Amino acid sequence: EDAGRRSRSKIGHPMASFFHLFFRVSAILVYLLCEIFSNSFIACMVTIILLLSCDFWTVKNITGRLLVGLRWWNQVDEDGRSHWMFESRKGTEKQASASESRIFWLGLIICPVLWVIFCFSTLFSFKIKWVPVVMMGVVLQGANLYGYIKCKVGGKTSLKNMATNYFSRQFLKQVAIKTSVFSSGINDSEGVAKV
Repeated sequence: EDAGRRSRSKIGHPMASFFHLFFRVSAILVYLLCEIFSNSFIACMVTIILLLSCDFWTVKNITGRLLVGLRWWNQVDEDGRSHWMFESRKGTEKQASASESRIFWLGLIICPVLWVIFCFSTLFSFKIKWVPVVMMGVVLQGANLYGYIKCKVGGKTSLKNMATNYFSRQFLKQVAIKTSVFSSGINDSEGVAKV
């Protein structure tokens, strides 16, 4: 049992774990420190957008599949309609190590929150030239976060559908209980009337 617990906490994909965090943390560090090291806004902007793009591609296509067994993509059918596909590997919880899962989800959640904070700080400090850069961070990292939450929750059912299904099931249970109580009350009263 201890060996199984140790193997689950061990990082089985160290390169994927490293690059899952490398691009997103690098983009944040470049954003925070670029004005100290460089006077060129264009060079900083291009570097940040390249890092964000590399992060988006790496997380969407590699680290999600390797670290937690989830992936999402867009598929265009013959009619030209776009369909979003969300996939979860069977038995993901058993196969993914706890350390890799923690690295994946913490990196996936914390970094978009930081970009949202950066967005508000640029607006309130009137650094308007940085707004498109931080919006790219919010959009690219937010898209990955949204996609993987949909994979985890279940790609075919949205949160709204899950809530609707839950409440409709609860309503039907209550109706069934009331109906059975009502019908048993009718049967009891018929039995009394016949006697």
